[in-house]
Amino acid sequence: MKSVIKLLRPHQWLKNGFVLLGLLFGHGWNNPQLVSSVALGFVAFCLASSAVYVFNDYHDREADSRHPKKKYRSIASGKISLGTARFILAALLAGALLLPVVVNEWTILFSLIAYLCLNVTYTLWLKHQVLLDVFCIVAGFMIRLVCGTYAVGIVPSRWMLICSFMLTLFLGFAKRRAEIEAQETTRVVLQHYSPQLLDILIAITVSMTLLAYGLYTLDEATAVMHGTNLLILTLPIVTFGVFRYLYLIYIKGAGEDTGPDLLSDIQIKLALAAWIVSVVFLLKT
Repeated sequence: MKSVIKLLRPHQWLKNGFVLLGLLFGHGWNNPQLVSSVALGFVAFCLASSAVYVFNDYHDREADSRHPKKKYRSIASGKISLGTARFILAALLAGALLLPVVVNEWTILFSLIAYLCLNVTYTLWLKHQVLLDVFCIVAGFMIRLVCGTYAVGIVPSRWMLICSFMLTLFLGFAKRRAEIEAQETTRVVLQHYSPQLLDILIAITVSMTLLAYGLYTLDEATAVMHGTNLLILTLPIVTFGVFRYLYLIYIKGAGEDTGPDLLSDIQIKLALAAWIVSVVFLLKT
């Protein structure tokens, strides 16, 4: 069971929090139908993302077995047989796709299908294409955001879309930077990157992320929608969180695995909690 849980990577479900952003910023938490739809989308994406990890580990098992760290993964190490892995993959896919079908949430189903097709293409081809590999990761996050907004009838702010796009680009390029520092050998695309190029891309995307978030909080449409012009007060929290992550990447050698890095650093967890509390308080007042 421990090997199965490790294979599913539940700590990576944090990324599916993008599905919930529309509910928070679209003031949908008082609508039981919206809450149930978004919650269903979140659960379905957790199953789908775990299915993607299983498929990736199954496909890359031979390369992973030669890697100093990845050789301990459940499939590469032989702790889970190929037949069991295929069964788990089928069960996860069935659960993810049947959930929206049962409750007639067809737009969520289409979002899931797009997400799965994107990630299959990524595993088989796109992850070897420079720049396209990171943009593919970003597309996965944006599909999650669309599922939690347009798919359930919430129209997201243009600044939210831009900020989410730039933030996920930053995280993607930061991951590649960390992999180069760790001398990752199984990711072929890294030979097409350099630390200097990634430093430039990280600087651009960090700047654009903070600028877009700041403009979002100052936008008149944001103030009208949320009934407050005080969201700008959350900008220092966001700025600290981003700078703290840069510190972890460049000083502590983190960044290879975004989920655990975010969950293991107490200051980032405190910043995230402070941001959530501040946003909820300001939106309600």
